[in-house]
Order: sequence, then structure tokens, then C-alpha cells
Amino acid sequence: MNKIRKLTITLLSLLFFSAIVIGVSLGAGIAATFNIKNYENFTEFTTALPTKLLDINGELITEFASDEKREIITLQQLPQHLIDALITREDKIFFEHHGYSIKAVLRAVVGKLTRRSLGGGSTLTQQIAGTLYCDRTDISVGRKIKELWWAIQMERRYSKNEILELYLNRIYFGGGTYGVNAASKYYFGHDATQITPAEAAILVIQLSNPAFYNPFDHPNRAMNRQQDVLNSMVQSGYLTKAEADESFNNYWLNFDYTRTSTSAYFMRDDKAPWFSEYVRRELSNMIYGSEDIYTSGFTVNTTLNLSHQKAAQAVMEKYIARANRLYQESSSGRMSGSFSKYIPITELLSLTFNLPGIKVSEQRTETVSKSKYTNEINPIVDVMSLMFGLENVKVGIVNRANSLVKQTDEKTTIEGTMLSIENETGYITALVGGSKFDQENQFIRAVQAKLQPGSTFKPLYYSAAIDSKKFTPATEISDTPVVFYTADGKPYIPQNFKGEWMGNVQLWYALAHSMNVPSLKILDGIGFEVAIKRAVSLLGISKEELPSRAFVPGYPIGLGVCSVRPIEMARAFAIFANGGKEVIPMAIRTVEDRNGNVVLNPEREIRESQKAKGEAAQIITPQTAYTMTKLLENTVQSGTLSWGMNRQSTNWRESPGSKLAYKDEKGKTYTIPAAGKTGTTQNWADAWTLGFTPYYTAAFWFGFDKPGQSLGLTITGSTLAGVAWGDYFGEIHKGLPYKDFERPLTGVIEVEVCSDSGGLVTPECGNHKTKQWFLEGTQPTELCKYHGGNSSESRNLAIWRIKKERYQSGYKMLEKLDTTPLKLDLNLLKHPASADKNKSSKNKNINSFEEDDDESYQVGPDFNYLLN
Repeated sequence: MNKIRKLTITLLSLLFFSAIVIGVSLGAGIAATFNIKNYENFTEFTTALPTKLLDINGELITEFASDEKREIITLQQLPQHLIDALITREDKIFFEHHGYSIKAVLRAVVGKLTRRSLGGGSTLTQQIAGTLYCDRTDISVGRKIKELWWAIQMERRYSKNEILELYLNRIYFGGGTYGVNAASKYYFGHDATQITPAEAAILVIQLSNPAFYNPFDHPNRAMNRQQDVLNSMVQSGYLTKAEADESFNNYWLNFDYTRTSTSAYFMRDDKAPWFSEYVRRELSNMIYGSEDIYTSGFTVNTTLNLSHQKAAQAVMEKYIARANRLYQESSSGRMSGSFSKYIPITELLSLTFNLPGIKVSEQRTETVSKSKYTNEINPIVDVMSLMFGLENVKVGIVNRANSLVKQTDEKTTIEGTMLSIENETGYITALVGGSKFDQENQFIRAVQAKLQPGSTFKPLYYSAAIDSKKFTPATEISDTPVVFYTADGKPYIPQNFKGEWMGNVQLWYALAHSMNVPSLKILDGIGFEVAIKRAVSLLGISKEELPSRAFVPGYPIGLGVCSVRPIEMARAFAIFANGGKEVIPMAIRTVEDRNGNVVLNPEREIRESQKAKGEAAQIITPQTAYTMTKLLENTVQSGTLSWGMNRQSTNWRESPGSKLAYKDEKGKTYTIPAAGKTGTTQNWADAWTLGFTPYYTAAFWFGFDKPGQSLGLTITGSTLAGVAWGDYFGEIHKGLPYKDFERPLTGVIEVEVCSDSGGLVTPECGNHKTKQWFLEGTQPTELCKYHGGNSSESRNLAIWRIKKERYQSGYKMLEKLDTTPLKLDLNLLKHPASADKNKSSKNKNINSFEEDDDESYQVGPDFNYLLN
């Protein structure tokens, strides 16, 4: 009796406990079911939105969505045959069940036990429930039960059409696309509203295994399974046989067999792919959790100017192609000449002395064979392997051969890069990182490549030479063969371009014409450490990086034998254009969240850091910056950049700077001033141009990704990079008003000097004269020693000119300060000892002075007094 009683109590306790457990579970389930109303509706989900990149004018550049390329579309917008294909392929009884199918579950279990493919056990509802609420990578019974639970709740909450719409917008279709609209654009190049029956079949077969049935990688597999879906649609009465066949044939008739399964990220519409990738990397350093870039719906306000970018891309495409064509022609010419001369000789020697290894004809055959394979055989093998399902041929032969070809291309294909920035702000307005941005070419050379700058490096230490006042634009330097000796006594013998020598030249001429020996003498005069310190401050290179950049004290540094990035060189030259003030290149101005709130403000941070630096933000003095700018203008006007700035390339001496010549609203022609420097490194391996106007600075580089090859004598900084720079600047300055480089109020003076001696001009100098700018106090004080500088007339004329230049300079400064225009008495321009002469001289406007005013005045012998 007691045992029965105890057993009864135990059973009742278990029942009570079970009731509690069941009640709690049921309550939780009901709560979850009720709560589904609050967050289950897909329109109420926090949808993963792409990040938008906008240019400086608010135009869309691109969107970042990475692997979640998703575009919402309503069910009513979709063609019926897409829904029919989905139902036919995935869930024929979708409109009949309540979220699950016992038959389908049993079929899946039997298939699992027998290891046969009998179809999946999940309905469409279960698939979307698993996508939203479960981890579908978890292959377990627990996950299937949870998925079933949520499927039942969704069926209670939503209509069938709502579930379909949710499914078609949320499910993964391969290629990095989520939702049928994004998938349609990826696979077919149009939105889902235009999907054909054959395209609908291609999409629905991706649901089970998108990698296995990708039509670009496995067209035959996709074709067979697509045909199965279309046949099922015909059997179900959704299509006629004729409609299915017509759609099928049209699809494969227009199919691109050469396309590969590139991710949707690389297939996105992007007006500036190189710049966008640079911004993406910058954002990754700013935003914690890189996935936020692709899902949080940021709006990134960038510095890019799409009109500049369009011009840059067109110019780079044109000149990279031209460079490779010239290089191939040059190489072919050299090879052809070699074969015609040496093949008969090697044939004779190999036969006479039994030396088969020296036969050149075998090498020629290999070269021809490689060319024929690359241009003719490879495309055919690639397409045929796709058409006939011979993937092993593609992987085993084509890919391996292409890998070898790519390694060769890196050494024999000329690449190029450019970057332009706004001088005052540092805004990057255009960026092209290479020939073509794709999965295999993402190296942004403008900001990543470390290259030898060649002669473009010279202005950096020339600025230190001007600062030192040991050298002026008119300093005479001997351009003759010379032997320099290093600290350990080793000889260093530099050569000029093409081995030409000019004798005595002035500093401004040596820089404009990129002479090596005079430049090294200037380097020697200021010292290696001073030169390196100045270069590093202009480039903005940190001390930690210097050991890896080959900034080694010695003569090679003077010829640009070091390592710099194009963006660093652009910064250095922009500092010249910006009056010596620091310029920090930037790509991102602000970042807004999806609600329009500014969450990141990189530009403000940069401005605040510059302000905090105080005087340290002035890298070089405004006077030195202006003097360097005027020196570099000579390069454009008469030096190595005059060819690049000339529209009529048939004669480089005609109309220098004409690419920057425009007409204003009144039809008056004006030319925006420009300055810059070309550079060609040792063995003609790199071709550079750095140049700027009062508005913008740009860096252009062409060369090989892997060193070792020569571009050839015809491809240089002047003939290639300079011309590209000129074309680009000619485009982006259209419509801009005239603007000159800003001159400091004090500290600089323009003086006309003899272009032979560097002394003050005399009448005997004739046309041998040039106007150059000097730091105040460093201008010449001696008359030309080559052209009769000791005559009284020459001395008086020289005095008159320099005094007039001073007064004109002062008058222009007063005009700049908005002072009332002045009239200066010519007597003020005379030495006090002769002030009594011509006291009745009429007042004249200083700007009306002509050469006829250069009368001979009686002046005292103290010439230096007049100059002080």
C-alpha cells in the first residue's frame, strides 16, 4: 500500500513538473510567436545597405556591398515565369502546405540513408526561415527543428505572396548577390523585371549549389540542369514547348563563353575603381569591423572630381597603350635586326664547330610560338574547354600557361599611374592606379609603389640650395665630365642624358634641361645631409621608413636613386605651388551614417593637426617656394616639359604652354601658368613627370612592375609622361579663370640677366638675356662680363633697369594691397647726385615705362649703393 502511494506521489510530481516545463516552453513559444509580429516583417529588418561614395559635387561614384549585393524588388514587378520556375524547381506544393511537407522530409531522410540524391526536404518557407533565424551551415537535427518551428510561425504570420517576396529578396544566388534583382544584374546585365524563362531557370538552379552550377565556370552543367527546369515548367503547363525552346536557344546564342565568375563586387558599376579601392582601404582603417563598410549604409563624401577622373582615365588608357605599342615596335625592330645579322653567323658556327646550343633560330621559334599561343591558340582553347565541359584542359593547360605569360608580362608590359591633387586643400581629384582594375590587378601604384624618382627628385634639394643662398638661379656651373669621390675614396662618374655636355650653364638652365653634373655639383655644395633633410620634409616620409627607402648620403641620391611613392612626390611639388605650406593629400572629407549624421570627419582632423603645428606647417619659406616655382616654369617654357605642353607636337619650339591656353567670355586669350619637372631613371626604366599650376598638381609615372627592362630611348619623362600630363591638365583647366602663382609681398625680386654670364644685362647682350626671380639680396650685382659690361652706357642701363624693376615690383604690390594707383616721378629713379637734372620731368605711370625710357643718366660710381 505504501509503495503504491509513493509511486502515485512520484507520478503526480513528475506530471506536475512536466506541466510546468511544458507550460513554460509553450509560453515561450507563444511569446516568440507573438513577438514575431514585431520583427519578422522583412520591411522592418535593419536591411544591409551599401555604402555610397560621392564625388566633390555629390555625384555617385560607386557603392560598396561586397558579398551582400542586395536590391529590394516587389513581387508584382517580377515576371510570372520567374515565380513559376522557382515553384517548379524548389517547392511544387508551396501554395498547399503550411510551412512543411511530410513527404519531402521522408524523401530527404531516405535519400540520406541510401546516399542517393532524391531532393531536399525543406520547403521554400523553411529555406527562408533558416536564412533569417538559423545558421544554415549547421547540419544538425536541432537546426532542422528550429527551422521547422520558425517556418510554421511565418506561415501563421504571412501570406504566401509575402513569403515569396521575402524569399526572392533575401536568398543567396551566388556571385556575391542576395536577392533576385541583384542576381539578375550580375548574371544577365539587366534587372529582374526583364528576366526570360531560360534566365529564370538559370537563377533557380543556383539555389542548391551556385558554385557547382555557375554558368560562367560550368556552362554544360548549367545548361543540362536549366533544360530540366524548363522541361518541368512545360510539363506543369507554365510554358509551351516552343516558348521553352526559343528562350533556351536565345540564351545560349548570346552567352559570353569568355566571361569568368568574377564576384559582384568587381562587376559593380564604378566610375573610378582605383580611387574607390583606395577609399575602401582608408575606411577599413577608420571603421572598426570591416563588414560595416558593406552593410551599414554609410555615405562617404570624397574629394574626387569625376570630370577630372574621366579625363585621367582616358589619358592613361591612351598613353599606356601607346607606350606598349612603341616598346613592342622597338623590341621587334631590335630583334628583327639581330636575327637578320646574327642568325646566318650562328648557323655557320654551329655547323662548323658542332655547337647546336648557339643557334638563335631556336630562340626565335620560341618567341614566335609564345606570341601565337597568347594571341591565337589560348582564346580558342579557353572557349572550347568551357563549351564542351573540358574543365581539366582549362585548369591544367590554359591556366598554367597563362600564369607563365603573366610572369613574363610583368617584365615586358608597361604600366602607368597618375594622381592629381588640389594645391590648397590636398584633395585628391583623380587617381588611376594602373592599366585596368580587376581581381588580378589591384596594386594602386600611385599610393603603394615605391619607385626611383630620377630627375624629378632634383627640385627637392635645389630648394635647399636656393635657401642656402650659396646658389641663385643665375649661378654659373660647369657642365663637363667630372669625377666625384665618395667618402671612402671610390670614384663616382655621372653621365648626362645621351652623354651630351653643354659647358658653363646657369642653375635655372641646368634644372630646366635636367643636367646631371651641374645638379651633383649643387648637391655637393650644400651637403648630402641638408639635401636629404629637405627632401624628406617635402615628401613627408617618416624617420622610421627612411632605412627602407635608400636615402643614403652620397652622390646617387642627387639623381633620384632612392625610393618614393608617386603620392609623396605630388605632395612635395604641391608644397611649391602652395607657397611652401604643408599639403596633406586626402581622399575622404566626411562619412555620414544612414540617417545623415556625420560620424567621421577626416578633413577636420587634418586641418586641426596642421593648425596645431603652427610655424612647423610652413615646410619652406614662401620666398623659396616662389623662387622654385619660377625656376620650374622654365622647364615648361623652354625645357624638357615644353614638348608635353605643346599642342602641336610637330615642333616643340612652337607655342609652349598652349595646352593651357583658353579664351575668356570676351574672346581674349589667356594662358594659365604651369611649372614642373620630368624624370627618366637609369637605363630608361621609369618615365616621370611632376607638374603643377596655381590650381592643381599631378604626378605621372610609366614603367615596369618588375624592374630589369628598359623603356627605350624614345620613351622618356619628356616624350611620354610629360605629354600625358599636358593632355590631362589641358582638359581639367577648361573653364577655369586665369590665375597666377601667388607672389610673396616681400623677399623676392625679378631681375633680367645675361643668359650667358648670369650678370646684369648690358646693351651688348642682345637677345642673350633672361628674366629670373631671386631671393632679395642674392640677385646679381655685377654687369655681364661677356658683353662689354665695363662701358659707362652699360653700367647706366643696368642701373636703370634694376631700379625700374624695383619700383615696378613695389607698385604691383601696392596694387595687390588695393592701394590707390600711384604715379612715380622718373627723378626718383635717379641717383641723388644727378637729381638736379631734368627736374621738370613729367610724372608718368610706372606701368607705362618702355625701353625708350632707358636714357643715359649721369650717376655716381657707387654701383652697390644703388642696389641697396
